[in-house]
Amino acid sequence: MSSIVHTDPRTADAPDLTRVFPDAHILMRDLVARAAKLGPVPYAIIWPCSSHALGGAVEAARYGLILPILVGDRELIQGIAREADLDISGMRIENAANPAAAVAQAIALVHAGEAHGLSKGSLHTDTFMAGVIKQESGLRTKRRMSHVFCLNVPDYPDLLLVSDAAINITPDLITKRDIVQNAIDLHHALGLGTPRVALLSAVETINTKIQGTLDAAALCKMADRQEITGGILDGPLAMDVAVSAESTRIKNVTSEVAGKAQILVAPDLESGNILVKSLAFLGKAATSGIVMGAKVPVLLTSRADDATARLASAAIGALYAHYLESRSKR
Repeated sequence: MSSIVHTDPRTADAPDLTRVFPDAHILMRDLVARAAKLGPVPYAIIWPCSSHALGGAVEAARYGLILPILVGDRELIQGIAREADLDISGMRIENAANPAAAVAQAIALVHAGEAHGLSKGSLHTDTFMAGVIKQESGLRTKRRMSHVFCLNVPDYPDLLLVSDAAINITPDLITKRDIVQNAIDLHHALGLGTPRVALLSAVETINTKIQGTLDAAALCKMADRQEITGGILDGPLAMDVAVSAESTRIKNVTSEVAGKAQILVAPDLESGNILVKSLAFLGKAATSGIVMGAKVPVLLTSRADDATARLASAAIGALYAHYLESRSKR
């Protein structure tokens, strides 16, 4: 069984991250640097059959984050590499006839201990996730899978984790419990400490006509009963109160979370997705993301993501893989 490679940060010769992440995104830059210092993780890159998908894997390898195993049509991958002038020499390629077959082969690499994580390439999300979540994959746990975005919003003092904006459309209370716990676990895995978790809604008071406020209150009580652990929860909280100390003061909200949230839990996928894209396109945030709740890290990048977003996601995946490895040795 292969193991994660550990390197000495004093001798690691990584490219300059400042050209990829400007000072406005220094928190994301630091995250990538920490992942690189821990050494690359073997990842199966599933169907990297576009210049963006293949380029992201090449960049992540160049920065010492992952050891890519390219799973897909060999001739197509090699042709894309030539056309895009990408150096994939020395990279392992596992030939697969189509995207669905590539997913199955990548999962087999995980079970063989040859890959410690999975990363979506240029195939459709439905094809990718269908192979991951089915019972036969052997990747499911007792917890519901959920997606967590990690964002570096300029001028905000902490990295923000936002969930779930990609997988669970209208989560019920039990699913929301798993969404919250998954996000908390990732916050710890990234070395960011005990997170302040804001359960978002439109208001800060319980309203029986707004299901999100009822769920938020129930989740807080579940945390009191240790059904959710590792974080400080509060909700319902409106977005302004969650992240603005001034709004917290004006609205006279007393809370350990209000004004300084580190995890934002959306009431449903639509609101979460709108929030993330607003922060990315209007707030100029650097974005990355990962699927939690599986036995290994799963990177669910968009086919439209550029190499920078894929690099940041690879860093999160690498850090989470190192975290899982360290826990398995306890």
